[in-house]
Amino acid sequence: MMQKILKDSKGRTYYWEKGDLHTSLGMIKEKDIEEAKEELEDHRGNHFKVYTTNRNDRVERFKRTAQLILPKDAGMILAYTGIDKTAVVLDAGLGSAGLSSFLARFVKKVYAYEIKEEHRKTAEKNLESLEIKNIEIKNKDIYGGITEKNLDLITLDLAEPWKVLAHAFKALKPGAYLVSYVPQVTQMSLVCEEAIKQHFLVERTIEVLLREWEVDEKRLRPSHHMLAHTAFLIFLRKP
Repeated sequence: MMQKILKDSKGRTYYWEKGDLHTSLGMIKEKDIEEAKEELEDHRGNHFKVYTTNRNDRVERFKRTAQLILPKDAGMILAYTGIDKTAVVLDAGLGSAGLSSFLARFVKKVYAYEIKEEHRKTAEKNLESLEIKNIEIKNKDIYGGITEKNLDLITLDLAEPWKVLAHAFKALKPGAYLVSYVPQVTQMSLVCEEAIKQHFLVERTIEVLLREWEVDEKRLRPSHHMLAHTAFLIFLRKP
C-alpha cells in the first residue's frame, strides 16, 4: 500500500510505496523517505514536501477500467439526499468503484451491481486497497430487476437509466432518492420523462462546475483551466 506522497517545488506529485524513488530531478533513498517528517532533499539538492497518504490519495491511484465519478459530483449526491450511517444504498454501474467507495464511508451498507467482469475485478482490487468491508458486489443486471428492498438511495451510472426507474420505484423507501448520473442532454430528457410516468418527483437536475484559483507569492487569480461539465445529476424522489 502506498505510504507517502512527495511534491517537488513545481507541485508535481510522486507516489511512494517502498524502495528508492527515482524522479526526473534526481534520486531519493528509501531510508530518507521513511524518516522524513515534512521535507527532504534528493541527491542533487532538490527540495520535496512529504505527506502521509489518506483515503483520497489512494482513490486517486485507483486502477481505472471506467471513469471515476469525481468528488465534485459525489459530494452533491451526499449533500442533497441526506443519507447517513443508517442508510442502505444500491450503486448500479460500479465501474472502478469510485462512487461506491465514497458512499461506503457514510452509510451502513452499499450493494453494487456490475455485469462486466473486467470492471468487477478492478473494483474488488481497488476496494481492497481501502480495506472497505461494507460493500457487497453483485454480478447482476439491474435492467432485469432489483433484489433489495426498502433502500434509502439508488445511484445509476448507466447508459440507459430510464429503463431502471420502474424497478427502482418499488425498491426504494417512501421519501428516498434515486440519483442518475448522465453526461448527455438526451439522456437527461429521457430520464425525466420516464420519472414522471413512474410517479417520481423530479426534485432537481444540476451540473457542478469547478474552478480552482492559483495562489502563490506572485499570483492570486482564477485558473485558466476549469473542470466544467462531467455529467448531469438528476435527483428523483419517491413520494
